[in-house]
Amino acid sequence: MSTNYLELIVQGALYALVLFSVVTWVLIVAKGVQHWRLSKRDKAFGKAFWSASSLDAAASLASGASPKARLAEVGFEALYVGDADAGSDLEHSWDRQELLERYLRQQIQKEYQSQESGLAVLASIGSTAPFVGLFGTVFGIIHALGAIGQSGSASIDVVAGPIGEALVATGVGIAVAVPAVLAYNFYVRRLKVSAAELDNYATDFVNLAQKNGFRVAKPAGKGTGASPIRPAAAPAGAYA
Repeated sequence: MSTNYLELIVQGALYALVLFSVVTWVLIVAKGVQHWRLSKRDKAFGKAFWSASSLDAAASLASGASPKARLAEVGFEALYVGDADAGSDLEHSWDRQELLERYLRQQIQKEYQSQESGLAVLASIGSTAPFVGLFGTVFGIIHALGAIGQSGSASIDVVAGPIGEALVATGVGIAVAVPAVLAYNFYVRRLKVSAAELDNYATDFVNLAQKNGFRVAKPAGKGTGASPIRPAAAPAGAYA
């Protein structure tokens, strides 16, 4: 294999690592902004929700601006559907509590999947970047050995360039992998905390609905037609 091809392979590995690094930091910043916005909106909605005078009054607060708001809106919609179409078809053949719990569980899964987006990319970069760097290192060493064979000398002038590229590839691979792994672990932990908060909120919502007889008056301006469960709005700050 010619030295030109070897140089291109090493440079290609370095370019790939640079691309990985850019993607990693874009995801780190994007996920950070996403979690900050969702946390801020959840706190604002939670404060307004628990300050409401009744569950009927709280029904007008659900606007889809945060995970808890979307969860509440889905919960209220389940109660509206239960009032309008209970037993009319298989979709609404559940009793009120079962229908409410089913809708809440489905919405929690949707919120989890939304916040989980991008984490697989971080995990992939964290696990593959060192090997991409090692790939460049191997071909850098082969380049150095080829240079020695062509010149018949192992002087520092002959091997310094190829060996330097090989060491740089290794270092860059590690430098790219470390932030990706740390960010992945941090956001997975944050995702688990968020999912637990939604589970707790859903439990509280079911308890409140039970005290209210699983009946909620539809606020003015809400549509009267029942429709299958779907997110009230596109999750804010979702990234593929």
